[in-house]
Amino acid sequence: MQTSEHPVPVYRPILATVGGILFVSTASIFIRFAQVEASSIVIAAARLLIATLVLAPIALLRSLNDFKALTRRDLGKGILSGVFLALHFASWITSLEYTSVASSVVLVTTTPLWVALLSPLVLKEHLRKWVIFGLVVSMIGGVIVGLGEMRGLESVGWASQIRAPDGTIMLGNFLALFGAWMAAGYMLMGRQLRKKLNTISYAFLVYGIAAVLLLLVVVIRADPVFSYSEETYFWLMALGIIPQLLGHSLFNWALKYISAAYVSLTLLGEPIGTIILALIFLKETPTVLEGVGAVLILVGIVLGSIGQRKRVNEA
Repeated sequence: MQTSEHPVPVYRPILATVGGILFVSTASIFIRFAQVEASSIVIAAARLLIATLVLAPIALLRSLNDFKALTRRDLGKGILSGVFLALHFASWITSLEYTSVASSVVLVTTTPLWVALLSPLVLKEHLRKWVIFGLVVSMIGGVIVGLGEMRGLESVGWASQIRAPDGTIMLGNFLALFGAWMAAGYMLMGRQLRKKLNTISYAFLVYGIAAVLLLLVVVIRADPVFSYSEETYFWLMALGIIPQLLGHSLFNWALKYISAAYVSLTLLGEPIGTIILALIFLKETPTVLEGVGAVLILVGIVLGSIGQRKRVNEA
């Protein structure tokens, strides 16, 4: 089992979440490219399977004692965390088939709200006023970004290109919101389990459970997995390594040192990263609303970080 470690400088977990934002911001772009051929469930399963396989040699060789030291209660939390993660990706990625990217992003990034509401009950972590203040400011920014994205989509006619039949946009919106609920559960369980496992052990356990569950769904649905083009396999590989293995693992590392509410708050920075990447690679210029919303999100994250300075070395 993991032993006590030297105190971690306050800036490291915060920088880790910033790095996590940069990596996970690539997810939406990779998913869109992969969805040309692959189903949403296959994409979710591949993302987690690839990350699990990369982690497996290190986790199995170096962390067997960590796994052996887990109690049944700990294993239960790990399984539950994996279930939450599988449901999060399955529902959120599927939502992109039925609703606009803007609506999906706005709804799925309500995760911090649910984490903030549940943290005092589940983790007994009382939120500090700066985290609450930052959460409110960032949530407002997230909504403004979503409105800006929606106007941008409508201006180029993209809103009419959603691959959904009439009457199913509400289904897509619900799936995105459900994805936010599941992400909140994943964060809350992770905050507890990270006190027992190091980052690699925790990520391997949770990613592996989620991957197995999603692979079972792929088999039951009989989705094709070996008939894609090389380009699609490339995007699936990139999705598993960059946003999942690098991005989510940085968040998992930070969960040991800072509250689940703050880590989930920083996830609101993902739309900002996506906007920047879209500007660079897709030549999509952000709207004024997106710019205003992005600034508010950044302000909220900075405000929230103030409330973490005294908490970092308490873990």
